[in-house]
Amino acid sequence: MLTGQMMAFPLTITHLWQRAREFFSQQEVVSRLPDKSLHRQTYADFAARTARLAHALTRLGVGPGDRVATLCWNHRQHLEAYYAVPMMGAVVHTLNLRLHPSELLYIARSAADTVLIVDRSLWKLYEAFGPQVESLRHVIVVPDTGPAPGETLDYESLLAAESAEYPWPALEENTAAMLCYTSGTTGNPKGVLYSHRSTVLHALVSCMTDTLSLRQSDTVLPVVPMFHASAWGLPYSAVLAGAKLVMPGPHLDAISLLDLMETEKVTVAAGVPTLWLGILAALDAAPTRWNLASVRSMIIGGSAAPASMIEGFATRHHLEVTHAWGMTETNPLGTVANVKHSLAGRSPEEQLHLRASQGYAVPFVETRHVNDPGLALPRDGHTFGELEVRGPWVAASYYSGDGADRFTADGWFKTGDVVTLDAEGYMRITDRAKDVIKSGGEWISSVALENALMSHPAVLEAAVFAAQHPTWTERPVAAVTFKPGQTATPEELRAHLEGRFAKFWLPDAYVVLAQIPRTSTGKFLKTKLREDHGDILLRPSATPG
Repeated sequence: MLTGQMMAFPLTITHLWQRAREFFSQQEVVSRLPDKSLHRQTYADFAARTARLAHALTRLGVGPGDRVATLCWNHRQHLEAYYAVPMMGAVVHTLNLRLHPSELLYIARSAADTVLIVDRSLWKLYEAFGPQVESLRHVIVVPDTGPAPGETLDYESLLAAESAEYPWPALEENTAAMLCYTSGTTGNPKGVLYSHRSTVLHALVSCMTDTLSLRQSDTVLPVVPMFHASAWGLPYSAVLAGAKLVMPGPHLDAISLLDLMETEKVTVAAGVPTLWLGILAALDAAPTRWNLASVRSMIIGGSAAPASMIEGFATRHHLEVTHAWGMTETNPLGTVANVKHSLAGRSPEEQLHLRASQGYAVPFVETRHVNDPGLALPRDGHTFGELEVRGPWVAASYYSGDGADRFTADGWFKTGDVVTLDAEGYMRITDRAKDVIKSGGEWISSVALENALMSHPAVLEAAVFAAQHPTWTERPVAAVTFKPGQTATPEELRAHLEGRFAKFWLPDAYVVLAQIPRTSTGKFLKTKLREDHGDILLRPSATPG
């Protein structure tokens, strides 16, 4: 084999930082503070402060491979840690602030974190687990709502004492960069250890026109938390592109986000479907309140978005949704639901159907779906199977060493998502494997039912889950929340579904809730629904839908 004669130039996060400092020094990073005021700094400021943070961490004894944890909202200091820690050869470990303290304790101990950077506004959460983490040597407090407690280090004071230049080491591209843990809905959370190479490749592909299409002229609002799957890589891809970054801080309600999108002229925003459902409801309630003419794409991922929401944004507010899919284990981008040029002539209904899918795989990510014995299934758009993926930013194993059964002998990751794939490569999630409803030996897609229910004009959110049944083992039950001032009877909801699905798919009962329980990342928590309402069809008072 003849070897090419090109430079062995390592793909490291340091290059993204150097590029931003050299070419986009006056671009802005805007952070919303807890008091709702806005802090502005340039990429030049960001570069200098990143170097200062690296100096401070070095003085605290942080060395290659050490884990530096963050317990923070989306803001400039969190962005600085995203770069300083991996660029000095250490590993940034993002802690999910929505987890229970016992879960945070397990994760911090598993990671053996040595330093923790925490927002002052989250101090009570830290106190509930942090002092029990034996490996922690230092706690650094971002003074967002007041001064750091006396026994800790103040973030700003640490940086003020350091130089704005740092001798960044020459790193191998496979050096570990970031550690993210899964939500742990089935068993203990598992760590996924991203590398510099995987992060840079992910950022490059994210910026491509037919993926997320990030560019230097964009203003990017990552509503998806920086503690979850590296905020879908946006803090890296936006810096690579030289785009303006807008960090929302702790204010993630619909009104606050819409205000921020308008005032900062956001062009690209990203978050989970439950968040965008709230934003759509706010826009529907006050359609002329906000001017969102600058917005060109709203990226939605984390779970399947209903077609009615995508259509509602487009037809009522002239806003385009970009539907995507990924996981913590995929760093996270796997597929994007753009309409191929060859399919652009299809009817509006067919194009909506494509946009409401999870899309087709981005470059370098490969997908297949398999049956229980592990045999690949036909791409006919109808056959259900478990999705498996592989690629240069897909995990090859877990940091914790657990979960070996999630990886196949021929090098694929078993996602746990039940999907169909069609001849064009478009993927459609029908369920998580743990949530799939098997009634009388037949599979029923809870996601398809949810999306249909959320197209009812009175329904704000819907989650369909498996309930116990004396004859069929499991039957679907729908939990719904209604829009303010609206309601619908079970008979009306059933009539809305009839004709769209086989009769045996229709939910046997409906549970009306003030709010559907969520996971720490904003997805519907169906384990809680099954725990609270899984016996509804066994109760004497059960009323069929």
